[in-house]
Amino acid sequence: PAAGFGFGDAVIVELLKDRDLLPSFDSAGIDTVVFAMSEDIYPAAVSVARKLREAGQTVDLVLEAKKTKWVFKHADRIGAKYCAIIGSQEFEDGEVAIKDLVDGDQKNVKIDGLADWVSSV
Repeated sequence: PAAGFGFGDAVIVELLKDRDLLPSFDSAGIDTVVFAMSEDIYPAAVSVARKLREAGQTVDLVLEAKKTKWVFKHADRIGAKYCAIIGSQEFEDGEVAIKDLVDGDQKNVKIDGLADWVSSV
């Protein structure tokens, strides 16, 4: 009346543990969280995320009306190393504010220079 299927996932997990090959799932593996402070800057945030991804980073793009405090907590929860914030002034200057979430330093980087920034970190 019934059929079952099992491919031994529990056995595979135990085998990986025994051989110390099971990866750590402590963080999501996100390098940078990109956040636009207002809806009219969303296209710029998408462009920043694309440039960072093209440079080899893993990126979480937040396109929601959230407070900056929420974004930093979110970045901390997922273990991100950097947070890229685009406000109206940064957008006008063609820049993005990047905060290093490990040491707390923040600097503005030209959007066109993001690949250089990625290679320097």
